[in-house]
Amino acid sequence: MTRKRKWIIGGVLLLLVAGGGAGAYVANRPNLPQVTAEALRIRDLEAIVSASGKIQPKRQINVSANTMGRVTRLAVEEGQRVRAGQFLLEIDPRSLEGMLQRGEASVAAARSSMQQARTNVEQARVGLDLARQNLRRQEELWKGGLTSREALDRAQNEVASREQELKAREQDIQTREEQIRQEQAGLATTRYNLSQVIINAPMDGIVTRRNIEEGETAVVGTMNNAGTVLLTIADMSVIEAEVEVDETDIPTVTIGQEARVTIDAVPDRTFRGHVTEIGNSPIQATGQTTTTTQQATNFKVVITLDEQVPDVRPGFTCTAEITTATRTSVLSVPIQALTVREMLFDDAGTLIHEPPPPPPRRFRFGPPNPEPSVAAAPPEPGPGQTREEIEGVFVMRDGRAVFVPVKVGIAGERFFEVVSGLKEGDRVITGPFASVRELADGAQVRLQEPPARSQPAAP
Repeated sequence: MTRKRKWIIGGVLLLLVAGGGAGAYVANRPNLPQVTAEALRIRDLEAIVSASGKIQPKRQINVSANTMGRVTRLAVEEGQRVRAGQFLLEIDPRSLEGMLQRGEASVAAARSSMQQARTNVEQARVGLDLARQNLRRQEELWKGGLTSREALDRAQNEVASREQELKAREQDIQTREEQIRQEQAGLATTRYNLSQVIINAPMDGIVTRRNIEEGETAVVGTMNNAGTVLLTIADMSVIEAEVEVDETDIPTVTIGQEARVTIDAVPDRTFRGHVTEIGNSPIQATGQTTTTTQQATNFKVVITLDEQVPDVRPGFTCTAEITTATRTSVLSVPIQALTVREMLFDDAGTLIHEPPPPPPRRFRFGPPNPEPSVAAAPPEPGPGQTREEIEGVFVMRDGRAVFVPVKVGIAGERFFEVVSGLKEGDRVITGPFASVRELADGAQVRLQEPPARSQPAAP
């Protein structure tokens, strides 16, 4: 074998040994999870409660009929603007006019009967005076022995009879007076009903609904039957958003809080408002009955808009964002960084960091070890130690994910306010989501570099 050939064979063997060593190193290198991290910094936060609902005017009036009848004149259209006192419609007055004439005739007849009763009273008084004069004469004659006892008794009975007759006539006058008042009350009711056949606008506003046509019959409401709502007039100068807020958010909502309202029919615009009413009872669905089915419980919250909304109509769908709390220049942590872990504490309440499990290897030579069917349970706490579930974040420290308990305040759109546990500049692990859920305290991790931003092309 020549020297040159020996050198070639030796070089090949050396490469094989080096490759095997490199492969063994790679195979035994731990498979560290890749994570992303973000440094904490100071921000301004707003806690927002979102809810959807409908646009409604602050004041609207449903115009109903106070008297039943056919609509003979109708002077407004739906969507028309009206002024207070403006003529809207008229109900056929002919039946009420006939009732008015009958009422007037009844009052006149009652007054005539009253006059006759007064005449009867005067006649009764005259008869009583004559009877009393006759009694006095009989009494004088009786004293002189010039009349009989029978004549005296007859005169006394006549006086008593005339007195009873006068009382009866006077009582008849009182009955006639009550009858006149009754007829006058009926006449006043008829006159009022007749005045109600012409319906005028009760306020300035817009006719947002018209449920009647000329020639149709308006029905008066009763105790068990709602009457016909002829028209709905709304004052659109003050607009409100009536939204439904979940029961879990209601404790944070208070009167006067600022809100931003977006209306689906008015895109690309946001209107400012403030909370003016919070319902004390949950909203009951129409036809809702008591069942065992769990349903979401919402409360009505009214937001008065501080701006004019162009071409707004009642019933527009809207979404409101109510600012329930604000924080200025506070330390904040991303929402996705927070997680919950069961940690070990000593009797003084100090967190004990347990040794992390060894990281998995990329490859394993030889027969594979059987995987356990369930995850290994954590060791039992020592004397005076307890395990508690606590909220916190994982902070990057020397290539490891260290769990740090955190107390948070208000929740913004993407960040929580940090009350205690962290400081500005701490790098907290924010993802991926699966890694944050599965990380162990003190586990080795590999920081994933953020993707490089593309540079704009040179001109």
